Amino acid sequence: MNLAFHAGAAGNAPALPGSLRAEPLLSRWLRFSAEGHVTVMPGKVEIGQGILTALAQIAADELDVAPGRVRVAAASTPGSPNEGVTSGSLSVQESGIAIRHACAEARALHLAAAAGRAGLRPEQFVVQDGRFLGPGGIEIGSYWAQAEAVPLEMEARGDVAPKPRAGRQVAGRSAPRLDLPDKLFGRARFLHDLRWPGLLHARAVRPPGRDATLLELPGAALPGDAVPVRHGNFLCVVAADEWAAEAAAALLARRIRWAVRDSLPEGTDLRGWLDAAPAEASVVAERQEPAAPAAHQLSACFTRPFLTHASIGTCCAVALWQEEALEVWTHSQGIYNLRADLALTLGLSPERIVLHHVEGAGCYGHNGADDVALDAALAARAHPGRPVRVVWSRAEELGWGPLSPAGLIRIDAAVDADGRLCRWDAELRGNGHSSRPGRAAHPTLLAAAHLDPPFPLPVAIDAPLAGGGGAQRNAVPGYAVPALRVTLHRLREMPLRSSALRGLGALLNVFAIESVMEELAAASGQDAVDFRLRHLAHDARAQAVLREAAALCGWPRRPAGDGTGTGIAVARYKNSGAWCAVAAEVEAAEVVRCRRLWIAADLGEVINPDGAANQLEGGAIQATSIALKEAVRFDRQGVTSDSWEAYPVLRFSEVPAVELRLLPRPDEPPLGAGEASLGPTIAAIAGGIHAALGLRPRQLPFTPDTLAAAME
Repeated sequence: MNLAFHAGAAGNAPALPGSLRAEPLLSRWLRFSAEGHVTVMPGKVEIGQGILTALAQIAADELDVAPGRVRVAAASTPGSPNEGVTSGSLSVQESGIAIRHACAEARALHLAAAAGRAGLRPEQFVVQDGRFLGPGGIEIGSYWAQAEAVPLEMEARGDVAPKPRAGRQVAGRSAPRLDLPDKLFGRARFLHDLRWPGLLHARAVRPPGRDATLLELPGAALPGDAVPVRHGNFLCVVAADEWAAEAAAALLARRIRWAVRDSLPEGTDLRGWLDAAPAEASVVAERQEPAAPAAHQLSACFTRPFLTHASIGTCCAVALWQEEALEVWTHSQGIYNLRADLALTLGLSPERIVLHHVEGAGCYGHNGADDVALDAALAARAHPGRPVRVVWSRAEELGWGPLSPAGLIRIDAAVDADGRLCRWDAELRGNGHSSRPGRAAHPTLLAAAHLDPPFPLPVAIDAPLAGGGGAQRNAVPGYAVPALRVTLHRLREMPLRSSALRGLGALLNVFAIESVMEELAAASGQDAVDFRLRHLAHDARAQAVLREAAALCGWPRRPAGDGTGTGIAVARYKNSGAWCAVAAEVEAAEVVRCRRLWIAADLGEVINPDGAANQLEGGAIQATSIALKEAVRFDRQGVTSDSWEAYPVLRFSEVPAVELRLLPRPDEPPLGAGEASLGPTIAAIAGGIHAALGLRPRQLPFTPDTLAAAME
């Protein structure tokens, strides 16, 4: 199917909302069935965030049908709209709004058809669970009866207003997750659990370092019917039995001879490498308004290590190659983008590749889901007509997936004699935060760089700030300051492949900004919350969440005992998304533990309050793990933190108690919840450490080693 027909603006319609701008054809978004249900086809995917449930609620409301009648189709190419990547806390903003307006127009089309047939006006109808009731309550038609008679093969016009807030009965209320019953009762819903007739199993054998050449492949017999598949430096083994493939890969890994070269910077001097590596400089934001002289000044440098996604379940894909065409089952977050890179790598036209999204292990960001799809495709090409399943090992998951880049930010800031911010200068250095597929002239997939000839891996980029940014995300403080300059130095070398992880640059930038705000407040003799509120007079919604979080924790909160303290932080995600404030109570003994979190958030209209709470709490807990434990370690040849022992994450016994409050804004546009709490949580934990120990953390994670360095 040629998708070019669907691209571009919708005829002469006004600017359409959300993803309707790029995919205006109504039939791409929904269809009715004579059997009595409506199927919604979003291009966004379920990765554990509950988005399909929220989208079903939106459709049910606009169409006036019971939620149980709504089916949500898993994304596929070309069966779903191309909504790019499920990322950036944008699913409700982009897909939800598109579905809301598409359903409103579909409802109007059906009512117009029923009215024309009955000689009535559309406004004379009441829609009740999909049935059209005319005057006197007489049923005149339904979506189901008109499913074939009312075509949706037309572009949205943008002239049908969705229901007002008061008319919505489903959106805004907590609803059970559509994806949970299968998962709770052990049905095969995850990609890892599905099986196909004639399924083969493959395992990749990775090089022992980032820069390595395969010198010799031994010809020894392999377990079972396992056979090797080699293409340059890419090597895998394929077998009918999964455990034979596993054993064969382990055997080959021990016997292969490689030439390995040092290619990574010195892992113990990350800051030195960040400062010395060649970089591309740009100005993120700048303004120079008249300001009073500085009375208190502060200069500080904050750093973060490389991070990895560390999903509990490892990446998986299934591929079928037949008749010079490819079919892939994947948990990629951007199936059209992945299709583009598979086409580049394999020399196929995109129309010869079909991708189906199937749920996998949850991941917020660009993990190895796209990479493992190419692994499966290469193995399947060597075994045409048989589906081939690839599952990554724990070492591959932690050591070979795209990493969230290390970075630093230097801030020079000052307040005047009246205790007001008068100057703010910030300099960021680090790799870009995006090397997702489908956005460069060369594929960004792992195995593509190991083929013969190899594809050069493009250096990661940062989206422009108007598109959410990358390293510069949340680098511009949301506080009023007359003189400001923020610069970004994107490194042009990428020894470790970097890409997106939940929150992107906001993790470091919010931590740094909020730490500096606390220090300036203390230097000028002001309470940290009052100081922030004073500089947020232009942003009442930021003030509201900060006041709410302060009230929840009882700010200023007295220490619960020796070595305990509470910090607080606030940010508007991406300076354009949700507002979130977090207070954190920490206990500092031999290690730092976060005991309690209080979260206040403003998400605009909330479609599913329970789902939104899950996202905010989950983001805060992941941020706690990042703050206290996580760092990728490497030597000159490769990543060494490729096990849970070497890359620890927060344990269930270490999860803090969480109290959360959503500020009601039902008449405001909906905003994403998935990433808004991460930056403020890290910053609040840093503030709690200062309250407990009297030192200001400057380096993530807040382990005994980094805190000891801060003391020195």
